[in-house]
Amino acid sequence: MSHCTIRAATLKKTMQIIMEHFNCTENEALKKFYESHIGACYADDSTGLYGQSTFYIASLFLSELPSTS
Repeated sequence: MSHCTIRAATLKKTMQIIMEHFNCTENEALKKFYESHIGACYADDSTGLYGQSTFYIASLFLSELPSTS
């Protein structure tokens, strides 16, 4: 399976997690994700992040956010 196929299969669930967390649309979630460091790593085949679970990717993304407490 190619990297693009794997990415496409896992991205939808990752976006659902982000959408639920922020109560936002899919386009807003995609924008937040791909503007982040984790989103850049996910798009870079050399990191291998595309092959990780959706929950792991989402947790990395959410942990990158500044703390509000």
